[in-house]
Amino acid sequence: MRISRNFNKDGKIRLSSHGFLRLLRPGRSVAMLILIIALAWPGAFADQGQQLLPNPSFEETKDGKPVGWRPATYQREAAFEMDKIARTGSWSLKISSEKGADAAWSTHVRVLPFARYRFSGWVRTENIKSQGWKGVLFNVHGLEKFQTRALTGSNDWTRLEMIIETELNDALQINCLFGGWGKVTGQAWFDDLSLELLSARKLRPRATVNPARKLEPISPYLYGQFIEHLGRCIYQGIWAEMLEDRKFYQAVGTPGSPWKIAGEPHSVHMNPLLIYAGVPVPEVRLKGNGREAGIYQESLALQKGRKYTGRLVLAGDPGVLPLEVRLVWGEGRDEREVVRIDRIGPDYEKFYFDFTSGADTENGRLEIVSRGSEAFRVAAVSLMPADNLEGFRPEVIKILKELNSPVYRWPGGNFVSGYDWRDGIGDPDRRPPRKNPAWQGIEHNDVGIHEFMAFCRLVGAEPYIAVNSGQGNETMAADEVEYVNGSADTPMGRLRAWNGHPEPFNCRFWSIGNEMYGDWQLGHMPLADYVRKHNRLAEAMKARDPNIKLIAVGAVGDWSRGMLEACADHMDYISEHFYVGERPGLLSHVYQVPRAIRRIAEAHRQYRKTIPQLKGRDIRIALDEWNYWYGPYVYGELGTQYFLKDALGIAAGLHEYYRQADIIYMANYAQTVNVIGAIKTSKTEAVFDTTGLVLKLYRQEFGTVPVKVSGQPEPLDVMAAWKEDGKTLTVAVVNPTAEKQTLALDLAGFRVKGVEKILRITGPHEKACNVPGQKPEVEITTVNEKFVPERLQLPPLSITLYVLR
Repeated sequence: MRISRNFNKDGKIRLSSHGFLRLLRPGRSVAMLILIIALAWPGAFADQGQQLLPNPSFEETKDGKPVGWRPATYQREAAFEMDKIARTGSWSLKISSEKGADAAWSTHVRVLPFARYRFSGWVRTENIKSQGWKGVLFNVHGLEKFQTRALTGSNDWTRLEMIIETELNDALQINCLFGGWGKVTGQAWFDDLSLELLSARKLRPRATVNPARKLEPISPYLYGQFIEHLGRCIYQGIWAEMLEDRKFYQAVGTPGSPWKIAGEPHSVHMNPLLIYAGVPVPEVRLKGNGREAGIYQESLALQKGRKYTGRLVLAGDPGVLPLEVRLVWGEGRDEREVVRIDRIGPDYEKFYFDFTSGADTENGRLEIVSRGSEAFRVAAVSLMPADNLEGFRPEVIKILKELNSPVYRWPGGNFVSGYDWRDGIGDPDRRPPRKNPAWQGIEHNDVGIHEFMAFCRLVGAEPYIAVNSGQGNETMAADEVEYVNGSADTPMGRLRAWNGHPEPFNCRFWSIGNEMYGDWQLGHMPLADYVRKHNRLAEAMKARDPNIKLIAVGAVGDWSRGMLEACADHMDYISEHFYVGERPGLLSHVYQVPRAIRRIAEAHRQYRKTIPQLKGRDIRIALDEWNYWYGPYVYGELGTQYFLKDALGIAAGLHEYYRQADIIYMANYAQTVNVIGAIKTSKTEAVFDTTGLVLKLYRQEFGTVPVKVSGQPEPLDVMAAWKEDGKTLTVAVVNPTAEKQTLALDLAGFRVKGVEKILRITGPHEKACNVPGQKPEVEITTVNEKFVPERLQLPPLSITLYVLR
């Protein structure tokens, strides 16, 4: 007899129900049937009652390390060892710390979703001091309710146990935990761990959509975005400037500068007495011997036939004339375009130039040179594609218009706690370049308030500005509000008018600070001090414009509770942030996003019940940073690549936002371009990353009034909403598995008169991604298939949106 077996990508054998029925032919013995099933499903009986953890007693080693286990430090320093003090066998795992640490030995294990497991392990401790925290224990990472009791002090080998309910997880991280959300000192040993399956629920996805049970309308601000002065988000992302360090923060010719010296190495000097934008300018000194000298920058991406425009802030002596500005795209003398400058004087003057590239290249050059005598000084240089939109990249603006986000948060982020908004107004060539206060690189101050407001106008979004409550103060914050919103007869409004915009910008949303609870934040202070500072800033800002909406810094736990108790009458919304990393197992990776959203919403529901200051107030959440954050940085600082599996998680996250729409008012995906971004760019191209496609799809097509969805749709995630016309129902289904799923969908009396469209996001595998300049692996497609709600067929790794009439 020949048995046909199909293998999934994870190596497990799959046997169809049709194939199973064929096994039940008369004459087959029960023993033979069991044998056949065991061959077809090697895991069908293996999990129950068997050890599932890798290397549970740590006897298997490689290069002196336990196979299958890795150390992790969450706070301070810990020592990780394999030790001969063992309960059984030869080895145990040990963690110790003299100064206090929160650390763990960790492993990942595949599990069944909606199953119950028993975990146990043995622990020995010596002089564990918890400093008010847990102690030594076992736990499931990211699922805080699953943890054993904790040991402190000195204990001989002690067995600890917990029951784990996996829910929507197909992989777990088991921690041998030393600390537990805080630091402990002492020594701990771990040995003889066990994980066994007790029971599992068979998943048969079914869901009921009840169109008559309407929920709170979805705030459009749940589709918000966040841009920060960080990495390649604004500069080399949204902003069209092609030159780096265009105002010479770094000395020309030094390793940190993108500018190089043309000619003799000592012909260029950074004269500290020659200051233009707050920093010394390069002075090129010519010997009059006919040899060329000057400065240049290379690695410019040029496209054949594309026009470029630029300007040069220049001063010098007449002997340098003629001075040449060249755009170079090859090594031949005809592979360049030259603009000659035939006048110069001791005072700085702006000169404008235009070029057209004769070829495609990734290594174009801009050269500023002379063969004359005496000296010239270059204070600032700019080069942009001529088709830029008020300084912004047209290919990026095009995509952002498709994204159609209603609100953008700016300028940070950690950046704002060291940012002085006054650096970003006035003549861009005069604005001082500075070291980015929170991140790597230089802040050019080319994009300030006026540019941000122009950006919002270009993409059709509202502005949302964060003020500096770290190193800043109430005067700085209040002046910024007046500069943005004040009439032209106020001091700051008059300055805004002088800078080219007489009419107020009328920005409604303002946040007071960013993540001030964290010791990584510039100006961080204890909560007791910060609540007073917050209230001072709030009063000063409202005094300049009482109509603004203030968003306070929150973080679930003591910080949010303290802010709500002390500042409830000085805020309109409270912010929360979360990021999640990569998790083994598709379900675990995807569903950590909605789980994080739900945790925050539930915490704030509890605050409303227990904080007296919230009586009669409706302070909703602005979840103004949320995303995945993991992996190598391939698009500059924090420039992670996203994959199809991340798109599935963002879709499930949106579903959870809709369920929590009564308490979450705004959500700002962090960030928009390159930096953990929804959109990725090269120097000349832009593309929707996988997560950006999800945000685009739901913003364009999903309804605005969610309805109740019940049943047991697992492992799928199902959400539905009416469109504004009250006649069109949208149903979205996320299938975060590598298998085709069949959903039994009950529309509870809604009679489908027609299917307007079926839209789908999917790809060939969970790591499918989109790269600028390459054919996308993940796209939004319109599919032509029958809509049979009783047996909806959902492809693997897919997001499907049904638009029904």
